[in-house]
Amino acid sequence: MLYSFLEKKFHFIQYFKIAFISIVLVAFPFLIWDGIFTAEGVWGFNSDYFLGAKIFKMPIEEWLFFFCIPYACLFTHEVLKYYLPNFKLSKSVTILISILLLLIVFFLLIFNFGKWYTTVNFLFFLVLVLYGLKNHLTTLQEYLPSFIVILIPFFIVNGILTGSFIESPVVWYNNNENLGFRLFTIPFEDVFYAFNLLFSIQLIFNYLKQQQF
Repeated sequence: MLYSFLEKKFHFIQYFKIAFISIVLVAFPFLIWDGIFTAEGVWGFNSDYFLGAKIFKMPIEEWLFFFCIPYACLFTHEVLKYYLPNFKLSKSVTILISILLLLIVFFLLIFNFGKWYTTVNFLFFLVLVLYGLKNHLTTLQEYLPSFIVILIPFFIVNGILTGSFIESPVVWYNNNENLGFRLFTIPFEDVFYAFNLLFSIQLIFNYLKQQQF
């Protein structure tokens, strides 16, 4: 995050206002989602790892997550676009990958409907990707490869949070409300949750950027 303020060539700081607005607009519904799932025991937080301050039963660190991580990911994608303008998929490959993902998610949803994390997360993903295919194909072309890059630190950080390399997880999940399938210690749904959060922010950021310039 600090590098985004110091980086001179691309000068991402010029977009700080619209980046902040984009993140806040998406963070608000996601925090409501987070709060409801926390209250219902879909997931929860290990108090041994937090300062103790909570807002609506969620640690302050969880609130900060929805601002700090998306900002870093937004910066990563925009820098990749700036320095590697050809780092994107073709239209045909983007459509193919999107359709395959939609089919996989659809069938997983059908057979696991009612598990709260799986159901809400996958429904969101289906709507978001269908909307992207119809209205923002170019953005999908650019974002999918960037998301693969973003997944590298995601697996490291989220792996630690869910119990890799430490005695007990920082964040725990109720497996009755998800597929029960883990990538290392990370629930499979988390990858789609991350995409839902970050791609939603990217769409709003792109719109505000067009309005500004």
